Amino acid sequence: MSTHVLSDTRILTGRSLRHILRSPDTIMTTAVTPIALMLLFVYVFGGAINTGSSSSYVNYMLPGILLITVASGVAYTAYRLFLDMQGGIFERFQSMPIARSSVLWAHVLTSLVANLVSVAIVIVVALIMGFRTGASMAGWLAVGGILVLFTLALTWIAVIAGLSAKTVDGASAFSYPLIFLPFISSAFVPTDSMPGPVAWFAENQPVTSIVNTIRALLAQEPVGSDIWIALAWLVGILAVAYAVANATYRRKIS
Repeated sequence: MSTHVLSDTRILTGRSLRHILRSPDTIMTTAVTPIALMLLFVYVFGGAINTGSSSSYVNYMLPGILLITVASGVAYTAYRLFLDMQGGIFERFQSMPIARSSVLWAHVLTSLVANLVSVAIVIVVALIMGFRTGASMAGWLAVGGILVLFTLALTWIAVIAGLSAKTVDGASAFSYPLIFLPFISSAFVPTDSMPGPVAWFAENQPVTSIVNTIRALLAQEPVGSDIWIALAWLVGILAVAYAVANATYRRKIS
C-alpha cells in the first residue's frame, strides 16, 4: 500500500472503530452465542462425550468455539458494509480524494480488531471454566496467527456478502453455514465417531485441520501435517475471497 492508501485506511478504520465503541453490545453479542455453546457442551453434554483424551472437555472444544466466535462476528461486517452501501456513503467517498481500496480495508481491519476482542473474551470465560494450557509464547503466537488468517478469510467473504446483498437479512445470512460448519468437524467430537460419509466430509473440510492445529498448539503436541493443510485452506480462501470482493466492489462503484 502507498502512504496515501495507508493514511486513508487509518482514518476510515478509526471511523468504523468509533461506531463499534458507541455500540459495544456488538462485541458482547458476538461473544454471547459461543459462550452459551461452551457452557452447554461442557456442563450438559461434556460428561457424555468421549474424546479419547485425558484433558478436560473445555480444552478439547475451545478451538472450535473460537472459530464459531469469528464466524458469528464477521456477519456484522457484512451488515455494516451493506448499510454504508445503502446510505450512499460510498458515493460520497468517490467524490473525495480517497483511495478506493481504503474503504474496504477499513471494514476488514475493524472486523479483525472486533473479532479478536470477542475471541479474548471467550478465552477468559474458558479460563474461568477450567481451560488450562502449557503453550509457550511461540505456540500462542502461532494460534494468534491462525486466528488472524481465519478472520481475514471470513471477513473478505463477508465483504462479498455485504456488497452483493439486497436486504439487511441477506447481508448477514451468509454466516449461518460458517457457524454450522464446525459442528461437522473434529471441533466437538472425534471424526471417527461419525457415520462414514459424514466422517469423510468432516475430515476433508477446512475447519477440521484448523481446529486440530490450534488444539495441538495449545496442548503442546506435534501439529503434523494439519498445520500445512490448514494454512493452504486459509491462504487459498483468503486469496479467492479477496479477488472476488475487489471485483464486486469495482463493479458496484463503476
